[in-house]
Amino acid sequence: MNILGIETSCDETSVAVVRDGSDVRSSIIASQADLHAKTGGVVPEVASRQHLEQMNAVIAEGLSVAGAAFQDIDAIAVANRPGLLGALLVGVSAAKALAYALRIPLVGVHHIEAHIYANWLVDPRIEFPVVCLVVSGGHTEIFLVRGHGDYQIIGRTRDDAAGEAFDKSARLLGVPYPGGVLIDKMARELHGNTQAVKLPRARLGADSFDFSFSGLKTAVANAVADPANADVAPQDWAASVQEAIVDVLVEKTIRAATANGARRVLLAGGVAANSRLNERMQAACNAAGLPMTAPPPVYCTDNAAMITCAGYYHLLAGRRDTLELDTLSSERLA
Repeated sequence: MNILGIETSCDETSVAVVRDGSDVRSSIIASQADLHAKTGGVVPEVASRQHLEQMNAVIAEGLSVAGAAFQDIDAIAVANRPGLLGALLVGVSAAKALAYALRIPLVGVHHIEAHIYANWLVDPRIEFPVVCLVVSGGHTEIFLVRGHGDYQIIGRTRDDAAGEAFDKSARLLGVPYPGGVLIDKMARELHGNTQAVKLPRARLGADSFDFSFSGLKTAVANAVADPANADVAPQDWAASVQEAIVDVLVEKTIRAATANGARRVLLAGGVAANSRLNERMQAACNAAGLPMTAPPPVYCTDNAAMITCAGYYHLLAGRRDTLELDTLSSERLA
């Protein structure tokens, strides 16, 4: 089964062709990062217009790289929730047009579900139950996944997402957009000292799998303003902030996996590309006797290959959507 996937939930225009759920024949991502760097963040109206301008060319490139024609496509999968409404509308409109013209099935995909399924692009033989940490600019959640389509949130942020904590802390440190990526790079390549600045970790109780990062942002702001930290090197600031975030993500995920009898730990979402998170999580999983899977960085950030993978399992289960498929700015997965 060849599925053409479309992802436009935020600021990447992405199209992929994937065979049988995991054989990625093409994965095209047209990023708008340079454009939004001028404003220090994504401007929804600008993102929507860019999707509109790029969509046809990205679809054509996706087919060309896959060596496929429209008649080779068996179904269309598209991210329709959650995300920026104007951006989602561009992708869903294109998907509906293709499904109608080609007379093939259409399936809408939840964006967060797709991030989880990026792991099945790496290993389609993953056995349930698993615990998956979904961590991005807008989401920080721990899911217990008992089977395809069977999700339970067992931990979530009570305020800010980890990705937001990275980006807001980066702004306080004078690191340009995209701040989280650059903090990781600075800490890694310049060998930053993780103990240079003392920052809090919100544990929220011994039995809690929830997260809180708003206090960390306040602590970073106060630490930056403290004259005692005037001589702290940029890479040491980066490493200290990163460690404060990663410490809590790793500790709670491992506890959640152990408490719920998970057979594997998965990472998902844009922050899953963070090298320190991967390093620390792998070490913790090894110590706990748990296997770990994490997508390569290209499948951690928004991409259409993960959309097609999730869509594939929906189609196997017999699910189809009509041309009345709607877009939603927010919807919980579980």
